[in-house]
Formats: sequence, C-alpha cells, structure tokens
Amino acid sequence: MSIVSKAASLIALAGLASGLLMSQAPAQVWPQFQQQPPPAQAQPQRPAATRSVIVPVSPAPAKPNAANAPAPPRPAGLPASLSPAPGSGPDVWRLPNPNDVNDGTVTIITAPAGGATSVFGSDMARVLDDQSNVRVLPVLGKGPVRNVSDILFLKSIDMGAVAADVPEFYRLQYGIPDITSQFRYIARLYHNEIHVIARSSIRSIADLNGKRVIAPTDVGFYSARVIFNRLGLTASFDYATDDAKSIQKLIDGEADAYIVSTGKVFQLARNIRNDNRALHLVTIPYDRRLQDLYLPTTLSSEEYPNLLNPGETIETVAIGMLLVSYNWPENTERYRKVARFVEAFFANYDEFMKPPRHPKWRESSIVATIPGWKRFKAADDWLVARNMVPRPQVADVQQQQFETFVRQSGGQVSNDPAERSALFKQFLQWRQQHGGPPTPSR
Repeated sequence: MSIVSKAASLIALAGLASGLLMSQAPAQVWPQFQQQPPPAQAQPQRPAATRSVIVPVSPAPAKPNAANAPAPPRPAGLPASLSPAPGSGPDVWRLPNPNDVNDGTVTIITAPAGGATSVFGSDMARVLDDQSNVRVLPVLGKGPVRNVSDILFLKSIDMGAVAADVPEFYRLQYGIPDITSQFRYIARLYHNEIHVIARSSIRSIADLNGKRVIAPTDVGFYSARVIFNRLGLTASFDYATDDAKSIQKLIDGEADAYIVSTGKVFQLARNIRNDNRALHLVTIPYDRRLQDLYLPTTLSSEEYPNLLNPGETIETVAIGMLLVSYNWPENTERYRKVARFVEAFFANYDEFMKPPRHPKWRESSIVATIPGWKRFKAADDWLVARNMVPRPQVADVQQQQFETFVRQSGGQVSNDPAERSALFKQFLQWRQQHGGPPTPSR
C-alpha cells in the first residue's frame, strides 16, 4: 500500500473515531442532567421532562444587590404562570407548574368551527383565562346530540354546549326517560332559531306531514323530531346527509324540506342561489304544544333576502343553547374545577356583552330558569349570595312576544303613558290570538 493510501486510511479512521465520540457525548451528558436533584417544590414522582425550569432568553447584565431587588412587573395580559422569574429581569420567563396547569384548566366541548357555539368557546377562553386561576380549553365537537354522550363518557370533558330540547330527543330516539338527571346547566348561552327551508308549495310546517325531510343529526334532526312529535306530524327523515349535500338534494327535488336548528343568520342558507324563488323559509306557528320548551321568534327578508320576499317576516320558534356540566358530586375535584369556572364566568359576565364578542351573547342569561333542567349548585349559590333571583322562561317569552308584536306592527314603544297603555292592550289582544302565554314548568 502506498504512503498516500495509508495516510488517507488513517485520516478516515480518525474522522470515524471522532464521530463516534461526538455521538456518545449526549448520552454521557443527559443522564448527568437527569440525576440533578429536583427543585424543592417538585413532586418526587414527576418525570424530569415536566419539571419547571428557568429558560434564559436574553440574560440581563448583573446589577448590584440584584438578590434584594423586587420582582419585575408582569407584562399586561401575560398569565401568572408565565411571569418573569423574581429578580431575573423581564426577558426570562418561567414554565408553568404542571400541577397548576391541570388544576386550573377546564374543557368545554362546543361544535364544528364556524358556528356560534365554537365562537362562544373561544370568547370564554379569551375573557376568562388567568381569571381566578382558570384556563378554558375549548374542544370542537359534533354538536348538541353527541355533546351529551361526550360529556357523559369522555374523561377529559368537563362541560359542553347542549340544546334544551335534546333531552326530549333522547327520550324519543333512545328511550332514555330523563337524561337531564345526569347533568346540571350553568347558563343559557344563546338561542338557536329553527329554520325550515322548503319548496314553494309548502306554506307551513303542517304541510310537511308525510313528506321527505332532511335534518342532519347534530344540526336539525333533534329539534325536528321533537317538534314533529309534539305537533302530531310524521315525516321520512334523512339525518345522515351533511349540510351542503342537504341543500343540493332539496334543490334537485330529492326532498321536500331541509330543517336546521342554528343561530341566525345561517350563512349556508343565506348563500343559496335561489334565482327562480323555488325555495323559501316556512313558518312554524307558536302552537300551545310548543310553548313550555320553545320561544317565539321571527325570520325576516333582511336576514334572508334570497328566501323571503322584500319586507316579509315569518314566525318560527327558537330553543336555548345551554352550557351544561356533568352532575359531579360536591366533594370531587371535578366539581371544584367547574365551580371555579362558574365563579370566574359569572364575575366577568358583563365582559361578554362588549364588542368584539359574538352579538348573540346578548341573548345569554345566567339567571334564566330552563324548564326540565336543574342548575349547577355552585351557580345557584353564586346567584343566591348576590340576591339575583332566577327568572322563569315565561318572562323571556313575554319579552320576545312583545318585541315581535312591535316589530310586526311597525311601531315603537312611546314614552307617553296613554300610548304605552294602548300599545299594551293591542299586544294582549295579539298574544291571545297567538295562543296566550305559556305556563312555566315547575
């Protein structure tokens, strides 16, 4: 072998040996780091990877008496768990303690992205995080029907959004007589308006008796099932088709109507190209058989110019979307976590009424009494301690009816006592024609 070849071989061997040494270096240094004693407050069983550590970002120059200097102020909006370490300067942050993160976090299962429910979850996370050591973690779910089973069975879910008529749907569809015994409601979040989009030959929901109706499971089937049952109507329901395909099937004549329970304005419905006016929104009269559960409301041509004639307004009904928790026993940690959330939520409730929060927050209520449901005890205690009397749903119904009457009559509430009295008498006559006030459920 030539001298050049031998030299090349020696160089290659030296490089290989150097690489081996370098590859072994982390294995020698990492165990030494792991064997360092844990911080004084760390739990002995906690894995090293989850310890709270100090991570320098841009070390500040040392100053005299730095040990006695006060802790730097926490930047506005920065969670306490990420505040600068005492005496270390504003550019050094501290990772949160794993126990604190778990103790303060509550999960809320909402609905698919884009709807009001998912936006409400995001609003609660933005407003309540770092309030009373609470962190809200919204989880996108399927919708009210499957949220019930997720709250019941998923170990990671504390609360969720459930429509107030879902328990009756569970009784009709699953044969479960009282699913509400497993839950407690915290507040009403907003109202879902029932939209019935049908061909022009259908004038009222009663005309759908025996017809083909598309109502996706978590979007409209639960309300359609309850309303049809209460009104003594039957239909051939397609609940497996998704929203976009449902509209297309309706346009193609494969169904007579599409029913959805959602907050207005429902953009998918508003975006339907209905140039030939073959489709329109159908009225649901405020029948006595619906009044203990649903509220009266309207849909207008301003909201759906493609589905209603200019200036047209139709009657429909709405159902409350509730924030619901499992009925945790009071002596459990899960109950205490939800109770801490309730304290933060109720104490900061007024913040949800301000821009840029979702406009449907104005329909929410922490005092509304929901027929057939029991309130979460910590929520009830909070209201009682502040002399905030729970308001039965009948008050909401009367307010909704009065607003509908004024809007439909094209008038305004006057400050003149005589005019107000005359308007109220007209309202009473109108209400009597529409079935009278509902009897609140006990």
